[in-house]
Amino acid sequence: MEVKEKDTIIATKEEEKTLIVTNNYENRNHPDVLVIFGIFVFIFILIILISYCAFTLVNTKNDKVINNVYIKGIDVSGLTKEEAKEKISEYINSSVPEEIKLKHDDFETSISTDQLSIYFNVDEAVDIAYSLGKDGDIFQNNLAILKSQFLRTNIDPGFSIETEQLRNTLQDISSKLPDKVLESSYYIDGENLIITKGSTGCVIKIEETANHIEYNINNLNLQNTSLELITEQQSPTEIDLDSIYNEIHKEPVDSYYTQNPFCVYPSENGLDLAISLDEAKNLLQEEKSEYSIPLKVLYPNVTTNMIGTEAFPDLLSDFSTKYSASNTNRTTNLVLAANKINGTVLMPGETFSYNKVVGERTIAAGYKEAPIYVEGRVEDGLGGGICQITTTLYNAALYANLEIVERRNHQFVPSYANASRDATVVYGAVDFKFKNNREYPIKITCSVSNGIANFKIYGLKTENDYEVEITSRVTGTTKTAIYSEAYKTLKKNGTVVSSEVIAKDTYKRH
Repeated sequence: MEVKEKDTIIATKEEEKTLIVTNNYENRNHPDVLVIFGIFVFIFILIILISYCAFTLVNTKNDKVINNVYIKGIDVSGLTKEEAKEKISEYINSSVPEEIKLKHDDFETSISTDQLSIYFNVDEAVDIAYSLGKDGDIFQNNLAILKSQFLRTNIDPGFSIETEQLRNTLQDISSKLPDKVLESSYYIDGENLIITKGSTGCVIKIEETANHIEYNINNLNLQNTSLELITEQQSPTEIDLDSIYNEIHKEPVDSYYTQNPFCVYPSENGLDLAISLDEAKNLLQEEKSEYSIPLKVLYPNVTTNMIGTEAFPDLLSDFSTKYSASNTNRTTNLVLAANKINGTVLMPGETFSYNKVVGERTIAAGYKEAPIYVEGRVEDGLGGGICQITTTLYNAALYANLEIVERRNHQFVPSYANASRDATVVYGAVDFKFKNNREYPIKITCSVSNGIANFKIYGLKTENDYEVEITSRVTGTTKTAIYSEAYKTLKKNGTVVSSEVIAKDTYKRH
């Protein structure tokens, strides 16, 4: 019994010794593991720092666009600024044609892209592309570069266009649609007020069509396609006889002039309805395309013609065009239109309207069939040739330095005038207007004889008058179109004072 207890005590002491040894071993090795782990973490962080620094250093010296960057859908990754600009410019230039084709049913036309001054800000877009991964701090730049490995960036260059020119061109095209709306209108023919009823037709929705065209230009969706003109049906304005009456009714005015200061007061015929206003309104209840209401003219005691040419002492301008006298129908039309205008006096600030002065070209008015342009073809039409009178008067007004209010060019360059030196009219749709912007009245005289149509404009010259020079030139041609411009230069004693573009036109080619 004593032996066993002694053995147990010895064993217990041996186990305690072993436990102490083991604990000493574990306590001795624990710091070694922490050190190794710490060294491993330090090396890992050091590697990351070195890699990050190397990554940053490489990116800092990068002079090219980072990965996954596009301009207008074109990849510019890895390109220098100059290479990117060249690539995008070539792409845009090849995607914008010389003219934008437009259509409305069977009607087709086009707009010159040169006239619209289309501009894409390629430089700014490339600058933005180049700055990605370079314009922030180190961390922002590196993050942007890392993102570019997975995410695509597309930059759309700034875009601009001559919106006013586009809308004016669309307005012009709208007036030439084959199914255009014709507004109700009126004119005075002798002792009759002629009122023509308008007809429903199409007009171009200017804003919507302009936005549609701009959208397709910006998206470079122009090659081998025709854009549809956005139109709507529009009814003409209802005939307002009260307004017409207020416009035409007037009392006669005697003409006179003074010489100190020199001033002309032209005569004016008075005008009134020959029937009552209610009777005239009853006439309009009939379903007709044209109404004739009798007028009575109230004549002044002294007319401007009685004063004589001494009231208009100075010749302001003189312009002529040639015509073929052998074409009797066309000559008749020229004479009729010229006679309507001859002797017209415009007071300062007054506007001349060709359609209002000449009136509608009808058989009753004596007009004959002669060649005209119809939808790109030459056909016989009533009143053919009178646009030569319009053109001759237009040039006379230009040389008198009068303000042109409304003017349209022909579909084709006419034989009697150079490109951008012509003016066309279509009764009820296209007018020619100019304003007497002088301080003194002007008088228009014209003659048509011996193959020459001539216009003279008289008035009173002042120190503010200039020598006027009108020139024009063809600026470009395509297979289907001719583009031209006209210029007005003002000179004083032979020295150029100003020069301006007065017309930018597009003609169809024969």
